[in-house]
Amino acid sequence: MDTSQQDILSAFPHRLNPHAERTRRHVADWVRRTGLVHRESAWRRFQRADFGWFAAAVYPTADASRLDLMADWFAWLFLVDDQLDDGGVGRDPARALRIVDQLCAVLSGHRPSDPPSPDTPTTVSALADLWERTAPLGHPGWHRRFAGHLETCLRTAAVWEVGHRVHGTVPSEEAYVVNRRHTGAIYVCMDLIEIAVDVSVPDTLYTGAEFTSALDAACNVVCWTNDVYSLAKERSRGEVHNLVFLVQHHRGWDRSAALDHVHAAIQEETDRFLRAEARLLTAHPHRVGQLAPCLTGMRTWMRGNLDWSRRTQRYARAVGGDTERPDEYLEARLMEAGGWKPDCSRGSVVDGRGGHDVADTFA
Repeated sequence: MDTSQQDILSAFPHRLNPHAERTRRHVADWVRRTGLVHRESAWRRFQRADFGWFAAAVYPTADASRLDLMADWFAWLFLVDDQLDDGGVGRDPARALRIVDQLCAVLSGHRPSDPPSPDTPTTVSALADLWERTAPLGHPGWHRRFAGHLETCLRTAAVWEVGHRVHGTVPSEEAYVVNRRHTGAIYVCMDLIEIAVDVSVPDTLYTGAEFTSALDAACNVVCWTNDVYSLAKERSRGEVHNLVFLVQHHRGWDRSAALDHVHAAIQEETDRFLRAEARLLTAHPHRVGQLAPCLTGMRTWMRGNLDWSRRTQRYARAVGGDTERPDEYLEARLMEAGGWKPDCSRGSVVDGRGGHDVADTFA
């Protein structure tokens, strides 16, 4: 491991959900049944990422069923991110926006959805499954917040990131810091804390300065830690959306100096979180029962993300030192109409909603 990565320290203890192994099995089954992963090469890469363990590290107190749901969200978010970052859709703004429009339409309601048609892109049908299982666990204010964050995540990736790739431009550090919290889906994942631990934060508190400061600081720690660990993989593909690279590029520093700067920035954001957390709890002593679980969730997110980043093979080089090629691990039809094709001749399984029979093979 690069010694620069070992310099990232955490102020928070390691925790792991006791249902980790069950959730690993569950999410592996879910991505197969929904058709998100079916090629053998994609399956091997998915297994190496270990999203079930990741969910267990960042939501250590969730019960078994909610932890399963968190892991399914992780799988979906990361697989969509791969499509937008590494696939052809991530270099075709019109195509990217078409699929984002379809995905956002899923979030417009939370009634039980119809079974997906053969023309439904796999990412859309899988999102419908997730939203149908998640929405009943949240209140209307949470629905609006979560849907808004997910839409902003998808549209920022499809417009802002794709735009830089198409035009060959490099974003400023300032613009990147703000947009990274969206493209990294970290607001979405922080929203899921409320679902994982069954607590609700009122909008009046959520939008306050103290909560916003704590949330943004925690999000920055997670995103920038990811940038450190994914740097080699991303630069091998020419990706510019990485804080370490941007510091190098705009300041004219070498990689070592840029890494040192980002490490220090991660520590500064951790300290900012702790100060905001203390102010928030002091200002709202009668709301500690609602705030403490969410703040603890932010802490476990910062530590759990670091622990997962240290052990996952998602950012490792392939055997022989070569970087994996996108055509080796991307499922070509996840973002296209016709991606979900039942094959009744192969039998059926019960899908993730528990209600409709769908085929266990996909095109």
